[in-house]
Amino acid sequence: MLPSALQQLTALITEIADRELPPRFNCRRGERKSDGSLVTEADLIVQQQLAAALRQQWPQIALLGEEMTPHEQQRALQHTDTGVWCIDPLDGTSNFAAGVPYYAVSVALVKDAQPQLAVVYDPGRKECFSAARGQGAWLNGQPLGPGAPATTLGQSMALIDFKRLSGALATRLAAQPPYKSQRSFGAVALDWCWLAAGRCHLYLHGRQKLWDYAAGCLVLHETGGRSLTLHGEEVFVASLEPRSAAAALDPALFAQWREWLEIPAGGLSHRSGK
Repeated sequence: MLPSALQQLTALITEIADRELPPRFNCRRGERKSDGSLVTEADLIVQQQLAAALRQQWPQIALLGEEMTPHEQQRALQHTDTGVWCIDPLDGTSNFAAGVPYYAVSVALVKDAQPQLAVVYDPGRKECFSAARGQGAWLNGQPLGPGAPATTLGQSMALIDFKRLSGALATRLAAQPPYKSQRSFGAVALDWCWLAAGRCHLYLHGRQKLWDYAAGCLVLHETGGRSLTLHGEEVFVASLEPRSAAAALDPALFAQWREWLEIPAGGLSHRSGK
């Protein structure tokens, strides 16, 4: 059974997402932010609604949203010792605006410099992934557990975001792929959760932000998965600096993936080009 706080958080997020997102799906109107990423009316309204509801339910906890200014985000991070909500109101905005049904709302409670609660909700499929640190992960209230691993690295299906990898690593993957097949769907939080659900075997992303991965990485880890940056560091850091991530649900398969990527125990990987 989900912890009570996670039940409250899930109910809050699903109610807002189901009300605000479907009517705006496939609406191509939006603006480009300074980094070139798309922001739509849906991003702004969902963040506003989530912030208001979270403040009402948990007024003592700070808020950090993707659509806040960098100054506001940095100020919110000063509260990670007492708690801060890390919100991505619409992960996969480009998919959403183009009518591609692969997007989600992602919320994580970060406290003591670690994610403690996580909800990633896909309104199109009515799938709600959730996790509580040290207590497990769930899909629509049913426990998530390790799925059947790929027998070998060569038989695996991988989720790879090529755009944000170094040229050297992207070229090596394209020329000598160690896996059987590769996908790229375009919503980081859902990628982590689909990995946790056993819908793919490997994951690689070169540059994701805190609100992209905070919830999803907790779901994966509470399901027994493993992840590291290409530098051999833990992926989660309570920082606005982008992080790379290599991951797998099965620990043995992750060891093979890490070896192929030449992720070091410490320092930088020469072959990855990082």
